[in-house]
Amino acid sequence: MEVAIFNEQELVMLDDQQPVPIISSDKPFIQANTIASSVEEIRHKHVIPVFIKDNEPVISQSDFIESTMGLVSDIFQRETILKPSVRLSHPIKGRIPEAKDKPASALQEHEKTLYYERMAFVIEIPSIQDTIAGNTLSLTIGGVKAYNLDNLYSRKGADEHFKVFIGFQNKVCTNLCVWTDGYLSDLKIKNIAQLKSSIQTMIEDYNASLHIKELKSFTGYDLSEQQFAQLIGRCRMYNFLPANMRNEIDPLLLSDTQLGAVVKDYYRDDSFCRGEDGNINLWRLYNLFTGSNKTSYIDTFVDRSVNAFQFVDQLKHGLDNRNSNWFLN
Repeated sequence: MEVAIFNEQELVMLDDQQPVPIISSDKPFIQANTIASSVEEIRHKHVIPVFIKDNEPVISQSDFIESTMGLVSDIFQRETILKPSVRLSHPIKGRIPEAKDKPASALQEHEKTLYYERMAFVIEIPSIQDTIAGNTLSLTIGGVKAYNLDNLYSRKGADEHFKVFIGFQNKVCTNLCVWTDGYLSDLKIKNIAQLKSSIQTMIEDYNASLHIKELKSFTGYDLSEQQFAQLIGRCRMYNFLPANMRNEIDPLLLSDTQLGAVVKDYYRDDSFCRGEDGNINLWRLYNLFTGSNKTSYIDTFVDRSVNAFQFVDQLKHGLDNRNSNWFLN
């Protein structure tokens, strides 16, 4: 297998002894309350949760990442593949039995146990790229494992829940561009073999050219300042609509705080702010949405990313067909 070296950086070795270059960028693809980590740290320093009734382990986060990495290496054999970028949140702390009576301040490192309830990772393939409005986009595969979505009070053999996706990462801002055709939002599996099979099918079914074509189409549509202001106002109004009206409208899932960040960046963002006339095209608006989404928690992050694409695509069709989009009416 050929793996290109990116930026002549040091190589690391996975368990199958295949060389993979380390990450070239330290910009996080998600922020919120996450911290950076690595496959090696998770494998060697974090305990693995178990199904309580039989004490059998769940599929570990490191096995999830390494299985995905192995598939990516097999499918994209002649491409540059970067080491996974990993983010963690919601630490679950514990201690060994011998330290049960110690105060927390007196615990030594070897007496502590730790794992993180939520994990997200991305694997970038920078040799598969395209450009939209001067922004370079790299093909990216990733996944989310959130143990809070599993029933750990059952026995081994119960469904475990995963989220996996393939799309593009905007290298200007590390925003992820994901759509429904490259996303399995609630993958329920029982073992590693099922997990690998599902990820492989998702990658093989993904149409990168069509995804890029749809993203590029956003550059041909503009919102005026008045339309942008109405859009933000209606996004804030949506949650207070009568239930019968809400049921007929597909919302933008960003929080009010995130919408506030979109408004701020409409005026101030270095790459995606409005033009001098106050207009903003849908590509820039989409990146304001995906940029603010980086403050989402791990377990909602990809769902909101996909929703941002769907929402902007609906705006595009609303501009084509007047009076067909509630947010623009």
